[in-house]
Amino acid sequence: MTSLADPLVLDHGPAWPNRFALAPLTNTQSHADGTCSDEEQEWLVARGRGGFGLVMTCAAYVSTPGQAWAGQLGIAREEHEPGLTRLAEALRATGTRSSVQLHHGGRRSDPAVSGVPNQCPWDEPSKQAVAMTTAEVEQMVSDFVAAAVRAERCGFDGVELHGAHGYLLAQFLDARNNQRTDAYGGSLEARRRPIDEVVAGIRAATGPDFQLGIRLTLEGNGIPLDDGLAVAGHLLGSGELDYVDASLWDVFASPRHTDDETPLIDLVAALPRGTTRLGVAGLVRSTADAQWCLDHGADVVSVGKGAIWHHDFATRALADAAFTVRPHPVTDDDLLAEAVSPRFVDYLKGTFPDVVA
Repeated sequence: MTSLADPLVLDHGPAWPNRFALAPLTNTQSHADGTCSDEEQEWLVARGRGGFGLVMTCAAYVSTPGQAWAGQLGIAREEHEPGLTRLAEALRATGTRSSVQLHHGGRRSDPAVSGVPNQCPWDEPSKQAVAMTTAEVEQMVSDFVAAAVRAERCGFDGVELHGAHGYLLAQFLDARNNQRTDAYGGSLEARRRPIDEVVAGIRAATGPDFQLGIRLTLEGNGIPLDDGLAVAGHLLGSGELDYVDASLWDVFASPRHTDDETPLIDLVAALPRGTTRLGVAGLVRSTADAQWCLDHGADVVSVGKGAIWHHDFATRALADAAFTVRPHPVTDDDLLAEAVSPRFVDYLKGTFPDVVA
């Protein structure tokens, strides 16, 4: 039986102290230029103090066209490095491991914020998105690699690629719309090529102790379940990644678009993975929920809303087998006491009414 308190040994870099990871949570606390604010640093460092084995940033844009919202953290330019370096140093001092989630919004970016047209694998006028040229896809790959190199230079233990939730890397996997005729569309192998090239590029450009993971959506956003599992299986078996982070929305749920009642976690956990680790996320609210995930084959449990309500969710869960999150929604003052800034509280009120009253 795997315990939540067990250290997690990966193929690259230092072991994580336990099996809890802070999920990459949008928080809109960065400065307008993408530099890390004091509020964003304190939000993350508090989770390091709160016992998480890994603390991951929110989705950080790797290039100007990839910026998806105001207040988003950036890792696209030299000016972003001082704040990221301070953040990495502060996280290391808590004893946690650290990672930056690398992100490009694609058709879900915001031209009003980025100041440039959206990019997408296909033309989509309703999203002000123009199909990327082959050269632009190649540049996007280079931007992800450069961002990973920047994260390593700033002192982070690793990066996670955002290949989920309908953002750019996941858009290439969209079987409905990505019918490009170059090397990046049509067949599943071609549609996953941008991910493969980013992974290979980062491995070649970073050191042997640098950790690399990817967050995936296994179904939805134009990705059929068979394709999602095939991509996850390919990446789990490649030997290039330290972990695959499956964003399930609900770790207990069965696939949404088939008649199969097998929990989705069981389907992905059954894929051969060698020494590559499997993480899962979605509605984990208690110690029992997290242990259930490990019992069903996961190696890591990512916690999102639970970590908003409790900066020390991990410490509480490791100490108490009966721990469960506080009744919610909670008050502004409750969240401020958990190092959630007023800006983050306002974002949560407009997006997740179950979190804050």
